[in-house]
Amino acid sequence: MSKTKILAFSGSNRKASFNQKLVAVAAEGAMAAGADVTIIQLADYDVPLYNADLEAEQGIPDAALAFKALLMAHDGFLIASPEYNGMFTPVLKNMLDWASRKQQADEAPLLAFRGKYAAIMATSPGALGGVRGLMFLRILLSNLGVNVLAEQQAVSFAAKGWDDDVMKDDAQRQAILRLGQQLVLALGADTR
Repeated sequence: MSKTKILAFSGSNRKASFNQKLVAVAAEGAMAAGADVTIIQLADYDVPLYNADLEAEQGIPDAALAFKALLMAHDGFLIASPEYNGMFTPVLKNMLDWASRKQQADEAPLLAFRGKYAAIMATSPGALGGVRGLMFLRILLSNLGVNVLAEQQAVSFAAKGWDDDVMKDDAQRQAILRLGQQLVLALGADTR
């Protein structure tokens, strides 16, 4: 039996992203539960804004294909998204849009997403912790065919919550670790 494989990333392209730090904590929880976890940063995938004319003329960009291949190679996703004006980030939406495109005419729709599972989380400098954006991220992922876990986490006051890469509040850290573990349990660790 092969181990459950999880892809972890944030919807941020900032080098010092609090959400990238947050998803790394969830990844620790998933690894502790027995999963193989790949952590990536969307900033490493330089793709233009989705444009159907560009796709028709040049095809899907190589970086978008690489991201889609990673989605397809994993059973589930840990996603942390900053909140931009009450929504998830444009960089995250753009990457998911590109990954939703068919590479061949006979490819099954939404091949990179259908039947996958995801756990979502957010952190932000504000008191709500990015929770408003998670509602819309949940809708988007569900529309793509992803099974999104009911539990989610939003961590307030991000700028005050970290010492380098370590969360200061142990209760919040434990909640994020559990979220990673719950994703593995939902996927049935070591059963694929």
